[in-house]
Amino acid sequence: MLVVRAIQADDLDALYVMATQVGSGMTTLKPDMKMMGDRLAIAVASFAETIAPEKRDYMFVMEDTDTGRLAGVCAIKGAVGLNEPFYNYRIGTLVHSSRELEVFTRMETLYLSNDLTGSTELCSLFLHPDYRTGNNGKLLSKCRFLFIAQFPHLFTEKLIAEMRGYQEESGRSPFYEGLGRHFFKMDFDHVDALTAVGKKSFIAELMPRQPLYVAYLPDDAREVIGKVHTSTAPARRLLEQEGLYFEGYVDIFDAGPVLQARVSELRAMRDSVLAQVAGTPDPAGASATESEPVLVSNTTLHDFRMILSQTAPVDGVMALPAAEQAALRCTDGDAVRTLSLNPRKNPHV
Repeated sequence: MLVVRAIQADDLDALYVMATQVGSGMTTLKPDMKMMGDRLAIAVASFAETIAPEKRDYMFVMEDTDTGRLAGVCAIKGAVGLNEPFYNYRIGTLVHSSRELEVFTRMETLYLSNDLTGSTELCSLFLHPDYRTGNNGKLLSKCRFLFIAQFPHLFTEKLIAEMRGYQEESGRSPFYEGLGRHFFKMDFDHVDALTAVGKKSFIAELMPRQPLYVAYLPDDAREVIGKVHTSTAPARRLLEQEGLYFEGYVDIFDAGPVLQARVSELRAMRDSVLAQVAGTPDPAGASATESEPVLVSNTTLHDFRMILSQTAPVDGVMALPAAEQAALRCTDGDAVRTLSLNPRKNPHV
């Protein structure tokens, strides 16, 4: 059985091994043991509530309980940009016109921006290739929304997710080669590694503050602005299903889109419900077998756990088999939060 759970201190070695599989472009998940160890310590403190909410970094791992192997990882950062600058490009428009010449031009521009400072961030989503089947990706990605729905007071109203930008099969980033290299004078992987370990001062020191005209960029750089990495396309679709959308902000290195949403407008906030666990269906039929899986989580912050179940709640009661109760570490009478895996047109019918 696959269980998504709060990360634990003894997951460090397995997390490092998983980070070696990620490749370039994901600055929040690098195979650096010190960085991983520091981040894991913050994550453990986050679930223990021993640090302030805005400093928290909730990391979740997907565990294959049959083998003990970690199959994936994802995270929620309480707020970004409060300890170090958080940069994006905001896509804007400048208009130039001359009445005398009867010329009117609309030019797309890139503004270096800190507009998203303080937002809660979804990040570090990675599913091991061996587990990229069925609903595993949905389970891993959507666990974060159920967590937010259960503990909304821990997060800011604005939620963002930086998507990995487009790269060619060789690993070349057309946007970085067309723009960033001119200012940073180093390879994309080097810049990526620096930002991963928090060394971001060079961004403000080297990047121009004035608007950059998109038309001046090479064709291949312009074409990938707001375009995701091929392996990231499924993750983007999942986030859009849950209520995130593209609002014109992109990453400053690879131009990957930044999706955003209001927490209060997420599907999980609107449609998830609490139910009481029951071991077996009662005679009145207080359970229903679903053709579509249902996300089910416990309601415990320090030991958050989530699974997929084929059982749906009925009249506030959810009949979970013993194995599923054990996976969630709950018993009869405990509360669980549930949400259909896929959006429905009429979720309460």
